[in-house]
Amino acid sequence: MKPNSLPILRIEALTIWRRNALVWRRLMGASVLLHFGEPLIYLLGLGYGLGRFVGEMAGMPYFTFLASGFIAWSAMNVASMESMWSVYTRMVPQQTYEAILATPAEVDDIVIGELLWCATKSLFSGSAILAVAALLGAVNDWTAVFALPVIFLTGLCFAAPGLIITALARGYEYFNFYMTLAMTPMFILCGVFYPINTLPAPMQSVVQFLPLTHAVQIIRPIVVGEPVTNLGLHLGTLGLFGLVTSWIATILIRRRLIQ
Repeated sequence: MKPNSLPILRIEALTIWRRNALVWRRLMGASVLLHFGEPLIYLLGLGYGLGRFVGEMAGMPYFTFLASGFIAWSAMNVASMESMWSVYTRMVPQQTYEAILATPAEVDDIVIGELLWCATKSLFSGSAILAVAALLGAVNDWTAVFALPVIFLTGLCFAAPGLIITALARGYEYFNFYMTLAMTPMFILCGVFYPINTLPAPMQSVVQFLPLTHAVQIIRPIVVGEPVTNLGLHLGTLGLFGLVTSWIATILIRRRLIQ
């Protein structure tokens, strides 16, 4: 294994994924409340409360507009939280990875397994919000299920930067910098609450480089049953971002665990 090579998917990575799934199953109740409850409160409070004053936005009810944006945000939020707090806990206080590396598993298996698990949790959360939105009338077409693979891809994209921060962190407080300087601006600026074309022109150019913008631009039209414009551009941007950040995360995790 070369120090700067891309990780290779092996069966051991799925073992890491399964290990996390088994642990999560025992704590599923608290996890669901944490990762599903907050977006649902935002969705109901802003969607119905603020929606009464806003009316329609971008040609659709504001509740529908907000719900489709919150699906993308939930995927980002859950993947980021899991790849930072949970991974750091397994890496440092619990020293789970030291035990795993005593088996045939390698560091790359840990990285890929964690990426897949973070994306899986994003899929759970995004699917739950999509289901609630459908029950409340914000989804009118069965084709909204095509948003599910995009939710998974979004989770992968945001899990990798979280692993980068985790590899560099020396304590849980380090994650606050990423949340404040990266996650919060994307939450506000990337089209979750309003169309990005309402931003000043220079700001529109900036947000086009942020991955959440492209996730929203794919998920929203799928949820409302409209064609996705520039699908190749949005998927390509998410894919490239995820690939590059996963490569960087792998290099840094290797250095952190093998020293």
